[in-house]
Amino acid sequence: MWWEQPIDGDADESRCYPQGHHWKNKSLKYMKYESMEDKHTSEELKNITLVFDVEGGLLRSFSLFPYFMLVAFEGGGVLRGLVLFLSYPLVCLVSKEKGLKIMVFICFFGIKKEKFLVGRTVLPKFFMEDLGFEGFEVVMRCGSKVGLSEFPRVMVEGFLRDYLGIDYVYGRDLKEVCGYFVGLMEDHVPTRSSFLINDVFGERKNDCHLIGFGSSNKTFDHQLFSICKEIYLVNEAEKRRWRALPRDKYPKPLIFHDGRIAFKPSFVATLAMIIWVPFGLWVGLFRILITISLPYTIAIPILSFTGMRGRLYITKNHINPIHKKLAKGTLYACNHKTLLDPIYISMAIMKPVTALTYSVSRFSELLSPLKTFHLSRNKEKDSKMMEGLLNHGHDLVVCPEGTTCREPYVLRFSPLFAEISHEFIPVALDAKVTMFYGTTAGGFKFLDPLFFVLNPIGIYHVKILETLPRANARDKSRIEIANQVQKQIADALGFQCTNLTRRDKYMILAGNEGVV
Repeated sequence: MWWEQPIDGDADESRCYPQGHHWKNKSLKYMKYESMEDKHTSEELKNITLVFDVEGGLLRSFSLFPYFMLVAFEGGGVLRGLVLFLSYPLVCLVSKEKGLKIMVFICFFGIKKEKFLVGRTVLPKFFMEDLGFEGFEVVMRCGSKVGLSEFPRVMVEGFLRDYLGIDYVYGRDLKEVCGYFVGLMEDHVPTRSSFLINDVFGERKNDCHLIGFGSSNKTFDHQLFSICKEIYLVNEAEKRRWRALPRDKYPKPLIFHDGRIAFKPSFVATLAMIIWVPFGLWVGLFRILITISLPYTIAIPILSFTGMRGRLYITKNHINPIHKKLAKGTLYACNHKTLLDPIYISMAIMKPVTALTYSVSRFSELLSPLKTFHLSRNKEKDSKMMEGLLNHGHDLVVCPEGTTCREPYVLRFSPLFAEISHEFIPVALDAKVTMFYGTTAGGFKFLDPLFFVLNPIGIYHVKILETLPRANARDKSRIEIANQVQKQIADALGFQCTNLTRRDKYMILAGNEGVV
């Protein structure tokens, strides 16, 4: 193949150079990316610095539009996202550089720099899901890694550093005035590239062994590529065969992320969302009306017909509290997926329950068909309130995680529920959505229920698990019981347990402790 041969001065340059490459680098050697392992041992690769193109050598997607749509919608609002969508045909007609500038201007103009969190709270999930397994393996083999990206640096730096451990990240910087982005990118300046080389390699820049990695149909005009000894390329046909990186291969677990959009917003998928939303608003309001006004025996079939479905699983040895005539109420301890958790548990057992919440908006309370009581985070006060409700026959639903988690993880449980009663019923919950997430850390929480019912299809899995043996409950400490229930729920769902808490989530996603 042509890219396996070194380039000499008499070679046919139009055939030897990748599309758009500067012809001055005639000493470079181009090879297929699979040959890297044949030409370098694992030990050699650990001592090599890899300069790689993020879009061409790491991501499977060929389009930048979905990521800019996420920035526009999540960082700038619905109107900004609509403007980007309507402008995309123009982006496709102009040159790649001009199209990139148009999208950057639409997405970032007027955005306050300090409040731009999308790059580290929303985009990492979609970048991670778009990683090519083959490209990821190439990048991870090398000891030191330098990532070059067409995206503005604020979009990719958080993901590359925090999740992939990339040593140096170079993207286009955005111009700002008085702390606000003006929607313009800094130009590529050769002298700046020289400074970057000095920053990365210092006095070793002439002695270090650099290799490059990228796509054969992209330009390599960054000065860092000019000092590479060899460059490995992947073509479009090979990239199309790349597999998605499995979750168990993630270098760092993806536990928390924010944003409303639950799908990768390609142009076609975004068009489908725009068509659905006006109709979906009426469908969502109809679902809410049905839930709060009709008995469950009638509401459940209607909700299922409109796309809001629930699936109930009861452990074989479990004694259903419906058939127990107790004066005291039943305590249900569940993991937390959305604000609708108590409603689906109530539908599963076909009787009303009382929801215990730490913070819920007045709007959400008005829409809820269930009674709600607020926990104050004061242990003594909350214990007395819960004991009083149980003694008066209320069936209580409590979420010991204290906050929602979208990914297949169960956060650390607060032991308060185990201190209230030795008899409680663990419930494992999982919620599947197709278009919008019904939770948020940095957005408007009062819209959470509306976004959930706005989905074309929403599915809840409710698994009522076995209660703990009384002997175990009395012999173990409350913390041990909480940990055991956490593991029981995680195992039932196929999730993983984590020691992270509500505070950790909000510190990562919103920069605060989540106290409302």
